[in-house]
Amino acid sequence: MKKSCIHIYCGDGKGKSTAVTGLAVRAAGSGRKVIFTQFMKDGKSSELKVLRELPGVTVLTCEKQFGFFWNMTDEQKKEAANAYQELFDKATELAVKENAFLLVMDEFMSCYNHGMLNREKALEFLKNRPESLEVALTGRDPAQELLELADYVSEVRKIKHPFDQGIHARKGIEL
Repeated sequence: MKKSCIHIYCGDGKGKSTAVTGLAVRAAGSGRKVIFTQFMKDGKSSELKVLRELPGVTVLTCEKQFGFFWNMTDEQKKEAANAYQELFDKATELAVKENAFLLVMDEFMSCYNHGMLNREKALEFLKNRPESLEVALTGRDPAQELLELADYVSEVRKIKHPFDQGIHARKGIEL
């Protein structure tokens, strides 16, 4: 069997989560098992509702919402790090146990960059994942070691965004 790949969707533009959602739908549509994990979000994004209904897709999110990293107290950062590490461990173990075809870790970069995940453990998993497991990671500013491991790196660049004019996230578009 052909070696699986690591996909990174990064950048400051809108569309990273949308891209991995499309990848998950494509994999599920081909009859493959998908584990879709979201870090740093509240688990209420509209795409999760549809993904949860698709055969072969398991969605994992954090039970508690911690908000943006820069707004967290030191105590909240510790609690969030424990919760996100637990979510990472659960997702990776489930992907291996269920012989999943695709593991999506949406907003992985934020957790990784802010020390909310054990970097050594994350790298170890990515380097030694099952040969048949595709992994898709999203977020801003991927670390050099992740870029080197990746087979696909796609950058979504913001040229213009309504948020810059004070328009907040809208249900069905950003939420």
